Amino acid sequence: MIYLLILSGILLYISGGARVNTLKLNIAVKSGSSGIIPCVYDKQHKENRKYLCWGTYWSSCRILAYAGETGNVSITDYPDQSIFTVRWDKLEISGYYWCAVEIGGYGTVDAGYYLYLTVQSAPDVSVKNSSVSGHEGDNVSVQCFYTSGYKDKLKQWCRYKDQSCYTEKRTDTSQNPSVQISDDGRSSSFTVLMTGLRLSDSGWYFCSVGDLQVPVQLTVNEPKPGKITNQFSYKNVTLFCRYTTQTSANRNPTSVNEIINSMETNMSLHHYRHDVILLMSLVATLVLFLLVFLIVIVTWRLRKKPEIFRKESKSVFVFDADRL
Repeated sequence: MIYLLILSGILLYISGGARVNTLKLNIAVKSGSSGIIPCVYDKQHKENRKYLCWGTYWSSCRILAYAGETGNVSITDYPDQSIFTVRWDKLEISGYYWCAVEIGGYGTVDAGYYLYLTVQSAPDVSVKNSSVSGHEGDNVSVQCFYTSGYKDKLKQWCRYKDQSCYTEKRTDTSQNPSVQISDDGRSSSFTVLMTGLRLSDSGWYFCSVGDLQVPVQLTVNEPKPGKITNQFSYKNVTLFCRYTTQTSANRNPTSVNEIINSMETNMSLHHYRHDVILLMSLVATLVLFLLVFLIVIVTWRLRKKPEIFRKESKSVFVFDADRL
């Protein structure tokens, strides 16, 4: 380890500090096997030519492959992610491998940084799957293995792009609660659980134990058919709403538009029923009012009729008396 630190300082001195990235990784590789590693670069260099160089010194390293070439070592560039990947069929030699971008021009130095690849028949740090995937809103787990000599070493899960790391057994608020790291101490492995996946979580990560790292690629896909996942975020608060639609052989999954149309239809029916009930209430009130009015009129008429009858009777009696 001391040797690596001393050599790192010598390398930085020899490179003159010119355009050499500060990213330093010691990646564990299984000898004789195929593998892939990511290399990051500045967005301003997305149009520049990328290559991989091998050798202790930056100024005299040997170029193994350029982007777009085929062979034992191949390079694929992803300008939209500012990353290119290096894939090899078989690797046998440990050493310094430089991720580099060709700058060009007289008196300029190419941009690059080194990765130290530790090639072992049985790597001290490894992963079960170097590529994992999941759907938005789901969970995904990665199992990282280590040998007994690394049992007490610091264990982390780091994102390659920005070097942000999540550490085992840390509970402070600076850590994302959607990333959990657990180590049972018995199986010589620790598990990383990422919950509530987002599309932006896609990218390269690495399991880190002590001074060794192993890269892992995570791909987050769109939600599964029949599942609607809406994400609303405000500052540090994220809310996921998930709906599941039952399907059968004779029925297609319900689309978002169908759900919205159904909701609008139900709301229209609700308003229509409300209007009908209101109209019926008004009609019933009016009928009741008319009925009460008729009862009052009839009652008044019945009470007035005896008085008229008594007046008529009195008038007839007086008339007869005068005649006599």
